[in-house]
Amino acid sequence: MTVLLFGVTRDIVGTGSLEIPANEAKGLKTVEDLKTHLKKGYPGLKDLSSLAIAVNQSYASEGDPIQDTDEIALIPPVSGG
Repeated sequence: MTVLLFGVTRDIVGTGSLEIPANEAKGLKTVEDLKTHLKKGYPGLKDLSSLAIAVNQSYASEGDPIQDTDEIALIPPVSGG
């Protein structure tokens, strides 16, 4: 499973994309599962005020299912005016 990272999430993880091995990805059935997994591996993600996930270029909810073939991206909090 490949997860694309942008902005501060990229800074925290230290790379623009993250490969989750197949044996770990099997246990990740929902967006919430993925968030929990990533926050365990990269505790700095817990400090973000929000962390959205896009699945196949659409924002996803916590309970939405994910598959290892999906395009997944972490969307950090954004600000602007």
